[in-house]
Amino acid sequence: MSDDHTHVQEFFTARAADWDARFPDDGPAYDAAVACLGLRAGDRVLDAGCGTGRALPPLRAAVGAGGVVVGADLTPAMLQAAVRAGRDREGRLLLADVAALPFRSRSLDAVFAAGLIAHLPQPGENLRELARVVRPGGTLALFHPIGRAALAARQGRQITPDDLRAEPRLGPLLAGAGWRLTLYVDEDARFLALAVRED
Repeated sequence: MSDDHTHVQEFFTARAADWDARFPDDGPAYDAAVACLGLRAGDRVLDAGCGTGRALPPLRAAVGAGGVVVGADLTPAMLQAAVRAGRDREGRLLLADVAALPFRSRSLDAVFAAGLIAHLPQPGENLRELARVVRPGGTLALFHPIGRAALAARQGRQITPDDLRAEPRLGPLLAGAGWRLTLYVDEDARFLALAVRED
């Protein structure tokens, strides 16, 4: 396991048990972001870096009983927290790395990724791997329940020009990985970037 992976696992393992309690009011923001994906009944969707599985209930509601919902995360403690919260009833939980997903190419309709991009060790390659598993015309949602400026203020730091989530950086990064940015919202209450898988 790379040092990057070890760092991510250590960070989230230490916070898994009380993660949901620290952010108890994020549910409506997750619901709204999932709604923006435009999922239909029967769709197959991946929650990449699913953490405690907060997106799984709205994803399941969107695709219905006939759809497929998978939550994948690198940190066992986060998946265990998802099970304790009962969210494993909404989809299959999978211990997996977004750098090498165990899915066939073009097998999914959409990917939802909350808070993921800041933790990707190789963002371009990792976004390309997400593109590999999504059919042409499928969608990607990069989401955070708080905007960049508000998050930076919470963490006591300044936004820098090299922030991957800045639109001038994110658009080209997505394009190089096979995605076309279609919506970019960065406001205090949420960050949401939607992209479509190019042919």
